[in-house]
Amino acid sequence: MNKTDAVIIGAGHCGLAVSRHLAQRSVDHVLLERGEVANSWRTERWDSLTLLTPNWLSRLPDYAYEGDDPDGYMNMPQLIRFIETYALRYSAPVQPRTNVTEVAPDGDGYVVATNQGDWRARTVVIASGHCNIPAVPKIASDMPADIAMVTPMHYRNPDQLAEGGVLIAGASATGVQLAKEIQASGRPVLLATGEHVRVPRIYRGKDIKWWMDAAGILGLPYNEVDDIRRARRVPSLQLAGLKDKTTLDLNTLTDAGVEIAGRVVGVNGNRLAFSGSLGNVCSLADLKMNRLLNTIDEWATENGLDGKVDPPHRLEATRVPKIPRLELDLAEGRIKTIIWATGYHADLSWLKAPGFDPRGRLVHDGGVMNPPGLYVVGMPYLRTRKSTLIDGADLDAGMVADHLTSYLAGQVMAV
Repeated sequence: MNKTDAVIIGAGHCGLAVSRHLAQRSVDHVLLERGEVANSWRTERWDSLTLLTPNWLSRLPDYAYEGDDPDGYMNMPQLIRFIETYALRYSAPVQPRTNVTEVAPDGDGYVVATNQGDWRARTVVIASGHCNIPAVPKIASDMPADIAMVTPMHYRNPDQLAEGGVLIAGASATGVQLAKEIQASGRPVLLATGEHVRVPRIYRGKDIKWWMDAAGILGLPYNEVDDIRRARRVPSLQLAGLKDKTTLDLNTLTDAGVEIAGRVVGVNGNRLAFSGSLGNVCSLADLKMNRLLNTIDEWATENGLDGKVDPPHRLEATRVPKIPRLELDLAEGRIKTIIWATGYHADLSWLKAPGFDPRGRLVHDGGVMNPPGLYVVGMPYLRTRKSTLIDGADLDAGMVADHLTSYLAGQVMAV
C-alpha cells in the first residue's frame, strides 16, 4: 500500500492550489486525478464556453495570467493550458487516470482505494468539485418519451440537437448563455426562468468583477454572512465572457427572440406547467442588482473614484411578458428538446465517512470537516464569495493547508 501524509482527490485548479501550499509547507502528498489535469474543463463543458471572469482575475498561488489580454475571457483550450502549465511549473505530484472508488477511516488516518492501487494517508483533501452530477428535477422522468433531454454537462453545440424548438430550464449563467447560442442557430428557444442574479457586464467603465473585487464584495468571509447555507445556494451571476463585453440578461435574450416564461413546475401527460411568479422573480433580481450597484457607488465615492470613472447608471428593468406563458402543449411539436440547466451537485458516493447532514449534504466549517483530517475545497462560498472562482482557490487552499499542517503536527488550530 502506498503511504503519504495527504491525499488530494482531484487535479483541477483547486487541487493544484492545495498542492502548491502543501509543497511550500514540506508536506508529502499526492494528487489523484480520474482523468488528466483539468479533467472537468476538458470533458464536461460546451464548445463555446468562456470563463465568466476576466483573465487578470485568474490567479493561483505563485501563478497568474501571463497573456496579452488581461481584460478578455479565456476559452476552454486556453484555460486548460493555463492549468496544465501551472501543474508542470511546480511539478505537482499528479497521478493521472486514477479513479478513487472509496475513502474510509482507518485508525488515525484514511485508506483511499483506487483503480491503480490503494493509498494510506493521515489526511485527505476533497478537491473533486461540486459540479459532478447534473441536478435534474424529478419531473424530468414524467416528460413524454419523444422529447429529447440533455444537460449542460453533455451539451457541446447546437448541431447535436434535434431540429425544432428548445426549452431551457434555468436562467443562471449557463441557461442564458445556451439560450443565446441556440437561438442564434435558428432554433426557437423558450427559457424557463426561476431565481436568478442579474448584473451588468460593464459598470461605470469597468468589469463588474473588478468592482466586486476592489470593493471587497468577492472577499466577504463566510463567517460574516447571516445565512451561509442560503448563500451557498445562490445561483451563479447572469454573465457571459463575450468578446464585445456586452451584458447578457433576459432583456437582451428577449430582443434576440427568446421567449421568457416562469420556471417549470410540473407536467401532466403532454402539458407542461410554468410558475406564474415570473414578474416577482424578475423584480427581485432587479432589486438585488440595484442594491449591489448602490454598494459599488458608495465604495467608489468613499475611495475618490467619482470623476475618474464613468458616472453611475442603471439598467432598464427586466421586461416581462404582459401575459406570461403558464402552459405548453408538448404534443404540438414546437419543443423537441429540453436542456436542464438547473445546477449540479457533488458526487461523493465514494466517501465512506461521517461528514453529511440528514439530507446528504456535505458538512464543513470553512473547508474543515469532521472527522478530523478530512478537508474539502472548491465548494460554493467555502470561505469567501469567490470560492468557486479560480481566484478564490488560493485563500481557501492556504487556510486548509494551514489547518492540515497543524493537524499533522498534533496541534489544535481554530478554523
